[in-house]
Amino acid sequence: MLAKLTSKNQLTLPRRALAALGPGSAPEYFEVEAADGRLILTPARIGSADAVRRKLADLGITEGDVADAVAWARRAP
Repeated sequence: MLAKLTSKNQLTLPRRALAALGPGSAPEYFEVEAADGRLILTPARIGSADAVRRKLADLGITEGDVADAVAWARRAP
C-alpha cells in the first residue's frame, strides 16, 4: 500500500491499512517511532491510564516519586 506525504507533512493512511486494525477500531491518534529508517505507527488512546503508566515507566518515575511530589504539593505554605 502506498500513502502520499503532502507538502504540509500530512499523511493519509489507506483505508485498507486502517481496516486491517479491525472493524470500528480506527484510532484518531497514533504513537510514531522512527527505527531503522522506518516509521512505526501504533494506535494510541489519549488519556489512557495505561499510556500514562508507560510514560512514567519510560521516564523512570516511581510510585515513591509520585508520593513525594503529592506530599510536596500538599505541604503548608
